[in-house]
Amino acid sequence: MEGYRMAPEAARLNEANHKGIPWRKWGPYLSERQWGTVREDYSDNGDAWNYFTHDQARSRAYRWGEDGIAGISDEKQRLCFALALWNGVDPILKERMFGLTNSEANHGEDVKEYYFYLDSTPTHSYMKYLYKYPQSSYPYLDLIETNRSRSRHEMEYELIDTGIFNDNRYFDVFVEYAKQSPEDVLIRITAANRGRDTAPLHILPTLWFRNTWSWHANSPKPLLEQEPWTDGSVVITASHVDLGLRYLYCAGSVPVLFTENETNRERVFGVPNPTPYVKDGINDYLLHGRVGNVNPQKRGTKAAPHYSLQIPGGESVFVQLRLTTIAPNDVGQGGAFDDFNDILETRRREADEFYASITPDSVDEDRARVMRQALAGMLWSKQYYGYDVDRWIREHSSGDYQGRNSEWVHMFHDHIISMPDKWEYPWYAAWDLAFHAVAFSIIDPAFAKEQLDLMLGDDYLHPSGQLPAYEWNFGDVNPPVHAWAARYVYQIEKQLGHTDRTFLEGAFHKLALNFTWWVNRKDPRGKNIFGGGFLGLDNIGIFDRSAPLPTGGHLEQADGTAWMAFFSQCMLQIAVELA
Repeated sequence: MEGYRMAPEAARLNEANHKGIPWRKWGPYLSERQWGTVREDYSDNGDAWNYFTHDQARSRAYRWGEDGIAGISDEKQRLCFALALWNGVDPILKERMFGLTNSEANHGEDVKEYYFYLDSTPTHSYMKYLYKYPQSSYPYLDLIETNRSRSRHEMEYELIDTGIFNDNRYFDVFVEYAKQSPEDVLIRITAANRGRDTAPLHILPTLWFRNTWSWHANSPKPLLEQEPWTDGSVVITASHVDLGLRYLYCAGSVPVLFTENETNRERVFGVPNPTPYVKDGINDYLLHGRVGNVNPQKRGTKAAPHYSLQIPGGESVFVQLRLTTIAPNDVGQGGAFDDFNDILETRRREADEFYASITPDSVDEDRARVMRQALAGMLWSKQYYGYDVDRWIREHSSGDYQGRNSEWVHMFHDHIISMPDKWEYPWYAAWDLAFHAVAFSIIDPAFAKEQLDLMLGDDYLHPSGQLPAYEWNFGDVNPPVHAWAARYVYQIEKQLGHTDRTFLEGAFHKLALNFTWWVNRKDPRGKNIFGGGFLGLDNIGIFDRSAPLPTGGHLEQADGTAWMAFFSQCMLQIAVELA
């Protein structure tokens, strides 16, 4: 159409989908809890919560992913960035969200922090996050002991119940990201003291490489090192065999602390460390004065500029950084931060324009805000999920392993996937994902289709036709909603002016395999009565409906049969559409 101007965020989506411009390459792909997950569990008894604990997480290198506060990474999680904080009194550096394990809490696992996904565009060209950080010492032990002592019939003991936020003695820490280009990410961290008195705050924006070198012989090790620079800021150079060179510009002449993203074997396993520079080196330097735990040569695989601040009551300070491929020699005369404010404000405005363009006219201002923040929550809940099941099993046991997920050795995860929750459920659940895809279709149909296609691909779908459930038991059974979601996403995109029959046809063929699996495996007497699995009344059964019955026999479920009728109807509707 002559004179037509595509909105900037819509244009970025178009460039990403049709021109190969990687606007989605960097995003909020860090988990908020990598510890206590199945993929990090190499125990003999399958006790993931106790094999890798929160207390170990600051000292022990992860095998399959990373976590952090308000973090970002590239789409393969090679290079990571996240926020670390210290209020001067906490017993540990705040590098990740704390919560209770399944056995510690009276109602199951439960995050004990306050953080909010405030905004995001589909390409993550603009994002905003809020974390509420107390000024008093965080009550780790109190939360564990009090919740553990309570029965299931009592209320949970929450962080706010401890009194730590009394008199507003906390910081609101906002983190904003704005992309100038797919490989040029601006970062602003704003800390607002909500209390009356001046309070100390140490801000340590942390850049690190996921440890991929400790697990494979001859795997190249990346490097972070400080670059000489004279414009009033400091520069960290990141060198990676696949990513090439990246530069983190840090405003202000501040010290940069370097260590390695490697396990502190002495603390975790009681054996000597081959190097003093380990994962918790910055923590030990800052909190315990152990100067030998950070590298004076200003090099390593984990680094953080150290901003030591005193913030008056009721006032705010901000820190600015820029993660980019632009080398120091190519930075303009105004420096790395010359155009920072203009870019940030432009991306904020474009985010407003994008959401205004997709919000129905009938939606009032309050509901529009709810809609926007709900979608921001969906977008912030994307996560890099890495898990090679075959390798995990081979690393787990040299013998005949018959434990968890042993029948799913074909699975190779190396993708960005929408999570149910990046702390409480930092692993995908296939039937949750179907509903996520429907929500994503409003703002990013291409990503929605990609999520559905993943579960139907050769790396995920079992050769028998079964869809994977979740990492605790990929062989569990969930409601068959994938066909409904595929058709729904197809219809939404069709209403938006694009008909993707290739997607629908591909989904239909794979779903036919899944349908056959249901008929062959979940209809034991051939009478179209289906049962077994998590089929709706989740977590309240008196026994595990996915396992053999303790009394013998088999279970017939009304909800299983209803789901299969629904599955059949959806497949028929897709067939009619394709015909």
